[in-house]
Amino acid sequence: MMMAVSATEAMHERALLEAAANGDDAAFEQIVEAYRGELHAHCYRMLGSLHDADDALQETLLRAWRGLGRFGRRSSLRTWLYSIATNVCLDAIAKRRKRVLPADHGPPSTRGADAEPPLVESVWIEPYPDETVDLGEGLAAPEARYEQREALELAFIVALQHLPATQRAVLILREVLGFSAIEVSELLETSVGAVNSALQRARKALDGRLPEQSQQATLRLLGDHELRRLVQRYVDAWASGDVHAVAALLAEDAIFSMPPSPSWWRGRETIAGFVGAAKEACPEVRGVPVQLNGQPAIAYYALDADTGVYSAHALDVLTLRGSLVAEITAFIAPALFPRLGLPATVAP
Repeated sequence: MMMAVSATEAMHERALLEAAANGDDAAFEQIVEAYRGELHAHCYRMLGSLHDADDALQETLLRAWRGLGRFGRRSSLRTWLYSIATNVCLDAIAKRRKRVLPADHGPPSTRGADAEPPLVESVWIEPYPDETVDLGEGLAAPEARYEQREALELAFIVALQHLPATQRAVLILREVLGFSAIEVSELLETSVGAVNSALQRARKALDGRLPEQSQQATLRLLGDHELRRLVQRYVDAWASGDVHAVAALLAEDAIFSMPPSPSWWRGRETIAGFVGAAKEACPEVRGVPVQLNGQPAIAYYALDADTGVYSAHALDVLTLRGSLVAEITAFIAPALFPRLGLPATVAP
């Protein structure tokens, strides 16, 4: 949970603000550093893309730097920064298509069908390195409804992208970050009534899209030991090409997708049928357990026969239902590895 700012910290912040307003860029960097991680996560929730979140954060800090002289301290610095970040994201949403996963883009592919080529325009949600931004556990504030990590889970991010932009902003600000209705109305320059109305509609839409149990609740029930065991079984089953072992890990109605391809498949036997093809396409891979979007994931590195080095290949983010895998989202995105805090290559 976010802690209250002490009087000493507030005085220090005011001194830094004055220095920054007088052109001290080092003072400005020191001020915003404490908020950088949470602002980046906010932009990701709004936009569903790691790259878009990077751009939005940079634009937010640029606008804040240019507007420091107009910051009248009628609100806290944090609230002011969130106001800028939210408006930057709303501007970005107005200019592009919403981000989705393949299951929201079209019908499932038939069993045995090859993956379709990527779309010319990227419309896909991207994974997020929640461990690297130190968001902490639990709620951001007592008034929040969703846990910080829960609000980064793939299902939550997907559901957010289906909300109209203003509803999306209101729900995140109220239910994830714990701002009051009055604060949000001032932040978005609208009425409290409009905020409450948008929140009511957003809640209804979101509840209809989210699973009954969050991944955070599922992982707590499963326990660390059993989770490590399940992930290792998953890695071993795919590495050995064991169709039956893969099938035993999957829910009957499991979903498998491979962004940026728009193709996706449903069903335990259908997905297990990919084991042979995966083994043939990448006979030598290394799977490294990681965590993305608050969920278990595996970073896959494929052997380059010419160099003998394993290079970044894919990121499998697992969505669990109990002790079974309900969804595998295999992001074929080698370029994302360094941005996610993962090495681009690993030695044999």
